[in-house]
Amino acid sequence: MTTMSMSRLGPDRLKELTLAATIFLSLVVFGLLIEGYFSGRFFNRVTLGVAIVAVVAAGQSLVILTRNIDLSVGSIVGVSAYVTGQQLGNHPEANVVVAIALAIAIGAILGLINGLLVAVARIPSIIVTLGTLAIYRTVLIAYGDAKTITADTLPSWLVNLPKSTLFSIGDYDLRFMFALAIGVVIALQIAFGRLRVGRRLYALGSNPDAAHQAGLSINRLTVLAFVGCGALAGLGGFLFLARFGTITVTAGQGLELQAIAAAVVGGVSTLGGAGTLVGSLFGALLIEVLNQSLVRLPALSEFWRDAVLGLLILIAVILDAVLARRFNPGRPRILAGTSAPGREPGSAQAITETGGTATGGAATGGAP
Repeated sequence: MTTMSMSRLGPDRLKELTLAATIFLSLVVFGLLIEGYFSGRFFNRVTLGVAIVAVVAAGQSLVILTRNIDLSVGSIVGVSAYVTGQQLGNHPEANVVVAIALAIAIGAILGLINGLLVAVARIPSIIVTLGTLAIYRTVLIAYGDAKTITADTLPSWLVNLPKSTLFSIGDYDLRFMFALAIGVVIALQIAFGRLRVGRRLYALGSNPDAAHQAGLSINRLTVLAFVGCGALAGLGGFLFLARFGTITVTAGQGLELQAIAAAVVGGVSTLGGAGTLVGSLFGALLIEVLNQSLVRLPALSEFWRDAVLGLLILIAVILDAVLARRFNPGRPRILAGTSAPGREPGSAQAITETGGTATGGAATGGAP
């Protein structure tokens, strides 16, 4: 691929194409190593796993875009799954819409707590969410009182949901849960590309100083990102409940690592302001393919799966840094005390060091 063609593609498209090629190569390699690899059963298992990780990773992407991180998503998934399962057991007449709304509401409330602590109390997000990861899990343990939510206490429609199929091609089924996850991610990606709030989140992550001088509410956008992350983690909790049926107070442990890996491997920049939710979907697909494939290699210990995730994160961060230098060698920064002619600092337009401007909620050269 020539330099000119790479420039036309842009870093996001290039990352997605690279990831798609990696997924294809992984499938080919594992197909040669594992007998019966391309079975319908394996396909269905991968797609069900992707549904959960993809939704949680999409929420994680919202936070990473703003130069933050949420380590508590695994605990939010656990709380949402457990409480929703308990309420459905007590009220079996509730339908799927009510159950999803409850799970999302629980996640959004927990995300709101994270967002307020980060934006208002100005505590670094990694410290806040590391603390709430433990706090939410401890509250769940105390609330659950060592009781387990079992499938026989849940409504039949929920127990049968993982097997609900939209259509089949041979042994390959397109399950409802997988379709729901893809629909949510694509809908959010389209909305973020067209709505002002999406462009503002990209602008905030690309250059917080320029976003502030452009008149954007940094605190409000940060809280919104964490609420969205929590809400999607809540939806992930509902999908977790539907897939496994039996829920303990340890539900969702470790999902934070998978969500971060999916987002970062999918091309969401750890520097903020760049990446796509569709990329995080590809990242989730790669991770689930590796998870389900590595466990079928008898010569490889399952403990190596976390090592593989860590290696993928490192590779993705290195690739992100390389592409950032290639496509955006001078990330815009506000010059202290500088403003556009006829504008006061903090007005709707601010001059950046690279000569771009921040107007209407997006900084040129930073947000896509």
